[in-house]
Amino acid sequence: MRIFADSGSDLPKSFFDENDVTLIPLRVLIDDKEGDDVIEINSKEVYDAIRNGKHPKTSQASPELFHSTWKELAASGEDGLYIAFSSELSGTYNTAVMMKDQVKEGNPNMNLVIIDSRCASLGHGLLIQEAVRLRDAGDDVRTIERKIRDMANHMEHLFTVEDLDYLAKGGRVSKASAFIGGLLNIKPLLHVESGRLVPIEKHRGRKKVLRRMLELIEERGVELSKQTIAISHGDDESTALEMKALIEEKFQPKNVEVHMIGSAIGSHSGPGTIAIFFLNKFNQ
Repeated sequence: MRIFADSGSDLPKSFFDENDVTLIPLRVLIDDKEGDDVIEINSKEVYDAIRNGKHPKTSQASPELFHSTWKELAASGEDGLYIAFSSELSGTYNTAVMMKDQVKEGNPNMNLVIIDSRCASLGHGLLIQEAVRLRDAGDDVRTIERKIRDMANHMEHLFTVEDLDYLAKGGRVSKASAFIGGLLNIKPLLHVESGRLVPIEKHRGRKKVLRRMLELIEERGVELSKQTIAISHGDDESTALEMKALIEEKFQPKNVEVHMIGSAIGSHSGPGTIAIFFLNKFNQ
């Protein structure tokens, strides 16, 4: 069985290489340079560009890439599982389904399952890691599909951004709110609901919002000591590691993973973003 995942998962390229997972990169444009997320454009380039006043743009994975990838899968005769970045944040999932339907017309026996994760960043990444674990344990594609869909339904995303202007440019908050928030040092606390980014609270100052994130982990998390909790950051490893230490001390999870937010998501969330992912229902 082949597993496919896109770069909206914010997993490092080494993960894809070491675990036989095919990477579907989203596209990133900085000035006149356009390239594949993870492969041709790295996160640091994006964050440095934003700090220098530039506005990177992103686009979904191309139909041509999906068409050729699904044709190759069909020719191999293997089962396939693609876990996609939330359809509410990217058109990548819908393009993948459209290209699957086209390829299947000439290859009716192709067995490809496509899951709209309705997750982002390492919330998406944790699903992919679990799919790899289940594949390696011998589960078939339909069993993995059922388990991953259930896990996705219980994936919590908590995140905050350093500067509301980044979300304003992406249409996530109004420009007026961003201006006022900047003056008052207001930091938003957001989560993902039905695949969309939803603001849930605002706090004065970064320390308060980070402290509140820890409270929400305790309120929403279930059996945290048995989980892997993930933290992604917008080129702010020091804060991410501070949060990791606090989470380890408070909840003693099975593991805490820390990775930088990739170019595609980072182009919209900006430097200084901190995001935490965990489950509100844990099935061992």
